[in-house]
Amino acid sequence: MARVLAVANQKGGVAKTTSVASLGAALSELGRRVLLVDLDPQACLTFSLGLDPDTLELSVHDVLLGRLPPGIVIRSTPDGSDLLPATIELAGCEAILLSRTGREHALRLALGEIAAEYDFVLVDCPPSLGVLTINGLTAADEVVIPLQCETLSHRGVGQLLDTVADVQRLTNPRLRVRGVLPTLFDGRTAHSRAVVLDVETRYQVTILDPPIARSVRFAEAPGLGRSILTTASRSKGAEAYRAHARAIAGGGAGTGVAAKPSAGDQATGRGASRGRAGGEGEAGRAPRSTPRLATPSPVQAVPSEAAMPGAVMPEAVIPGAAVSGAV
Repeated sequence: MARVLAVANQKGGVAKTTSVASLGAALSELGRRVLLVDLDPQACLTFSLGLDPDTLELSVHDVLLGRLPPGIVIRSTPDGSDLLPATIELAGCEAILLSRTGREHALRLALGEIAAEYDFVLVDCPPSLGVLTINGLTAADEVVIPLQCETLSHRGVGQLLDTVADVQRLTNPRLRVRGVLPTLFDGRTAHSRAVVLDVETRYQVTILDPPIARSVRFAEAPGLGRSILTTASRSKGAEAYRAHARAIAGGGAGTGVAAKPSAGDQATGRGASRGRAGGEGEAGRAPRSTPRLATPSPVQAVPSEAAMPGAVMPEAVIPGAAVSGAV
C-alpha cells in the first residue's frame, strides 16, 4: 500500500508545490514508485512538471467527482514520477463537493483504487483550509508543513494544526504531523532563525533538517517543466530535498505530535522537540537553548484566532455543513 504525504499550508508562496515536485523526483531517484496529486485549482504543480493545464481534457476534477477512475487520468512526467494533474475546473469541484455526503473522503476513496501501484503518494494541497485541503489531509498518513521563514507565514501554522486536530478527530485518526519544513531560508539573517525557533517552541512541532535555502534555481526550474533535481542537480536545494527523501524512504518519522499542547504545557515548555531529518523528537524535554542565535530579532507573538482555546472547527469537515471554499 502506498504511503500518502500531504504538503499543506494555507498561506501561498511557501514552496508547497516546489516541495512536492522535488521530493517526488528525489524519491524516484531512489527507485520508488511515486504519484503526485495536484489539488490546487491554479495547477502550478501540473505546469511545473511540463504539462499545460489549459490543454488537458481530463484532470483530478473528474476523479474527485467520481466521473473517471484515477488510472485513466494519471500522466507520466520527465522526472520519473506520475502525476494526477489539475485544471482550473477544480475550483468548481470544491463547490460541488460541498453538497455531497462524505465529501471529505473523495480523494481517499479514489487513491484506494491505485494504492497498490505506488510506494508513495504526495499531495500538493491548495493555499486554503477548504474542502480540497481537508480531502488531502483525510487521505494522508502524514502532513508536512512548509514554512517560509517570515513572520506572516509563521502565524498560519497554528490554524493549520487546529485543522489537523479536527481531521484526526473526525475523518482520519491515523494522520500525523511529520514536521515543519523551513523554506526560502536565509541562515545569515537573525530573523529567519528566530522565526524557526519561535515556531518550534510555540507549537512543539519538529523542525525538519536541513532547511531549504532560498535560491533562484527554484524559480527557474518550472519554466523548463522539470524539478530542481534535474535543472540544478548539484545545488544545495536539490541536495536538501534528497536528504528529506532519504529520510522519508527510510521510514523515519518526523514527529509523533498529533496536535498543539495544552496551555499548561506551553507555559512549562513541556513537549518541545527538534527533529533531525526523519528522527524522533525528544518528547518531554524543555526547549533547549540555541547559543548560535546570538541576538535574534524578536518575533511578534500574535496568536491567531484559531490558536486560541475554543476555536471553531473548520466547517468543511462538519457533515452537512454549508460553507464557502475556504476557512
